[in-house]
Formats: sequence, structure tokens, C-alpha cells
Amino acid sequence: MRISIFMALVMLAALGAKGEAAADWPQFLGSARNGVYGGDDLAESWPAKGPPVIWQKTVGHGFSGPVVADHKLVLFHRVGDNETVQCLDARTGNSTWSFAYPTSYRDDFGFDNGPRATPTIAGGRVYTFGAEGMLHCLDLATGKKLWSVDIKADFQAPNGFFGMACSPLLEGDAVLLSIGGANGAGVVAFDRTSGELLWKSSDDEASYSSPVAASIGGQRCALFFTRNGLLALDPVQGRVRFQYPWRSRNRTSVNAATPLVVGDTIFLSASYGTGAILLRLQGQVIEKIWSGDDLLSNHYATSIELNGFLYGIHGRTDPGFSPRPKLRCVELKTRAVRWETDSIGAATLIRDGSQLLILTEKGELIKAQATPDGFQPKCRAQILTSEVRAFPAVAEGFIYVRSKDQLVCLDLRRAQPATK
Repeated sequence: MRISIFMALVMLAALGAKGEAAADWPQFLGSARNGVYGGDDLAESWPAKGPPVIWQKTVGHGFSGPVVADHKLVLFHRVGDNETVQCLDARTGNSTWSFAYPTSYRDDFGFDNGPRATPTIAGGRVYTFGAEGMLHCLDLATGKKLWSVDIKADFQAPNGFFGMACSPLLEGDAVLLSIGGANGAGVVAFDRTSGELLWKSSDDEASYSSPVAASIGGQRCALFFTRNGLLALDPVQGRVRFQYPWRSRNRTSVNAATPLVVGDTIFLSASYGTGAILLRLQGQVIEKIWSGDDLLSNHYATSIELNGFLYGIHGRTDPGFSPRPKLRCVELKTRAVRWETDSIGAATLIRDGSQLLILTEKGELIKAQATPDGFQPKCRAQILTSEVRAFPAVAEGFIYVRSKDQLVCLDLRRAQPATK
């Protein structure tokens, strides 16, 4: 009887912890790296003038998105000639600590000189990866540096077109990065506590896609969309489980969208004439279900899945590029394009239940129904006026959005009941 009560209490505590974690946004693309918000507290619509602004502040350069855990927001940006990791109170925007180190990175194309990779919060620590290849592990409570690795110097990793950018993946005891380093260091893993190198694997060049971990075919895999294609590794030892070549013939191209796991299938998408492909693992063999460049070619933003339908941006999103990118709904099984609209332009998508939160590059936030029956926007608001490239974060009912010079927190929660 006592054991049963004890086990029940343990299960309730675990469920409570799971619920709290679900409402956080501790890494790129959210808790599960699939762009899905795990909370259930967002309002169905907003006031006509838009969601309430809780706070906003001026920030430095970079395309790195904010992350939120345990009521703390971590922002990775460039202030002057320093890459800066800053921790804020997520509810007030007040700074609690800041950690900075010098950088001389210059973007070859003149876009932005700040960091690209979104931080990861895990186990009371913050992991960041800078544009010149500095990997840092900091204490979340104090900002104290616990360890660091100079990826460029230690592994002869190249800058790529836009600097280094891979949002760190925490899996088990390891921190995983795609770096495209020399001598078999295409992907590297470090001990999350000490920073010691655990393993290196592959000669693949790095892309601008961040990895995801998933259980496929009864085995745990770390999935990387490298410059060469899909690479699935054993996250403990770095052994190659399977791989599938999928890349553009155009040398001046990038793979940027994160692999999307749907059941026993893996969806990859890229632009530059590469297109989309759906793969399935059969035993130890990876097979193609379908592919094509006319369905859902993600240039940068990762698509969202719900009930067998994909929602994402199809086409090149470069400024002035023609034709304009389109927001599309594609049925996974049949490859049918169910609907499309060119009214959105470049954007990122987050799914909240059966709703989509669409953030355009021009700073407009749109809420729409995720349905194959057509584009059905419910409400929209202009929340930022300058260019938006970073992926937003949604945590505990608030959305945190960053432009090239501003960070804003908005309240998306349902109205709270009045207290007596």
C-alpha cells in the first residue's frame, strides 16, 4: 500500500515536471525540435490592436533566436566586438547576468556580423556556438563559464558562407554539433559536463541545418542534414546508422531546414533545385518514398506537421528573388498541394495544437488554422518594424520575438479568471 502511494506520488511529480517543461522553449524549434509548442494556455485570438506588449528592449546583431526555461530567457547576440550571452528575467526583461568574449567575425555578404546558432538550455546549463566556432558551456544561474572549445582551431572547421551555425543538440551525456571539420570531424560530440571530446564522425561538410534526435526503427538516432544529405548517427558512439545523399548540384547553396521525423518517416527539404524528399527506414535500409522540387522546398525555415499534412514556406526567400515564396499545405501521403498563398513571404511557423503562429520576415504575427481546407487566418498584428530572421520562442503563454535590433515579449495567453 505504501509502495503504491509512493509510486503514485512519483508519477504525479513526473507529470508536473513534464507539464512545466512542455511550456518552456529551451532550444531551437522548441522542446522536441519540431516547432510545436507544448503548452495549452494560448488564446484563440487577440485584441484588434494586437497581443499586449509586456516589454521590449534594444539588442545587438545576430540571427540567433531566444530560448526560455525556468522563467529565464537567454539571448545570444553581438554587442560591439563581443559575442554576448545575456540572461534576462523572462517576465520583466531585466538582465540577470551577461557573459561576453571578443569576436572579429565579418559576414562576407554584408548581411549581419552576429551569431547565427540558437542557444540550448539543459540541466541548468547554457550551450552556445558562435559564428567563429567558439562553443561555450555556462551556468544558467550565474553565467559563469564552465568550459569552452575553439572548434575552428581544434578541428580546422571552415567558416562556410555565413559563419558557423549549428544549434547545439543535447542528447544523453553529449553535446552534438555539425561542424564540417577536418580528419573525420564532420560531426563532433563533447561531454556535456566537462567539454571533453567523446567522438568525431563523418567527412561530411557542415550545412546550416541543426540536428534532431529521434527513435527510428527501435534505435535512437541523431539526425543531421549535412551539406551532403541525411546522416544518422548513434549518439553514444558516433557510428553511422544510415545515410542518404540529398544535396543541390549548385555549389553556392545551403541546406538549412532541420530534418522532420513523422512516425517512421523522415522529411528533408532544401532550395536551390534540391526540393523535398520523404524517406522511410526499412530494417537497416533507408528508402525513398517520394521526392520532388515542386512540392515544399524550404529555403531556411523548417516545415510543421499535423495529421499527415505539412505546412511550410516553399521557394527561395532571398530579397527580390522571383517568384515569391509561398506558404503551402502539402499532404505527406499523396504529395498533393492542398493550398498555397503568396501573401506571407518569408516566415517561420510554430504549431500550437491545431493553430499556426506565423511570423513573417517583415515582423507581422499571424494566427491561422492548421487545416488542409485552405489558408484561414484568424488574427494578425504588426509587432516589429525591422527585419526578422531569428526563430521566435513561445513559453508559458508568452512569445519572444527578435528583429535585427529589437527583442519584444508579448502576452498570448487566454484571459485569466478574476480572483476574489
